[in-house]
Amino acid sequence: MNAVTEINPDIRQQSLDAFSFRHATKVFDPDRKISKEDFNVILEAARLSPTSCGHEPFRILMIQSPEKRELFREFSWGANGMMNGSSGQLGTASHFGIILAATDELMRAGSDYLQDHYRQVKQLPDEVIEIFNGAYGKFQAEDHKITSDREITDWSGKQAYIVLANMMTAGALMGIDSCPIEGFDMDLTTQTLAEHFDVDTTQWKPAVMFAFGHRAKDPEFPKTRRAMSETVAWF
Repeated sequence: MNAVTEINPDIRQQSLDAFSFRHATKVFDPDRKISKEDFNVILEAARLSPTSCGHEPFRILMIQSPEKRELFREFSWGANGMMNGSSGQLGTASHFGIILAATDELMRAGSDYLQDHYRQVKQLPDEVIEIFNGAYGKFQAEDHKITSDREITDWSGKQAYIVLANMMTAGALMGIDSCPIEGFDMDLTTQTLAEHFDVDTTQWKPAVMFAFGHRAKDPEFPKTRRAMSETVAWF
């Protein structure tokens, strides 16, 4: 029989408390800023996050300038406060950003970008890179059948959501609030990134926006979720 490893109960409770604390904060206290040291921990959680095949198909764009944030206001209803009569996360968040997802140009098996990633980041020898190319090519074409530009970009977006989840959890453990934001026009956001942020949108597309800060007030309603019995099945 395998031995059961016991975790410090204080650690267990801290983890559960962090998830109970976290909620999708719509309005932040604009006078409370996250320190550079604390936000660097959140960014490090992003950098260290797992991604499929270790390809890291994401980039994080931090948008701190109020003028730059305003470029997104008209078409980012999920961040502009129109639902609650405030200036929203764009106007109140200590830190606001967008996670970009790598497109087909970068993430197709055999791409120059991936060959460089294998050599420079993963530091793999050529014979292992050859194995990676074959295995990843099969993964794309046969196992998951993600071959179009849209399918590959969406796959990269899935990895971006893993990254953002870890960022939000790291924040919650430090008592920092956050909000994932999908309420934006994809085409207009892509256009804005190309025109005002020098993003090559043939290689990188917006996956999800995010905001971090400290809540202006506590949530009006308690957190609700399905019962564990309706969420998990054991076999």
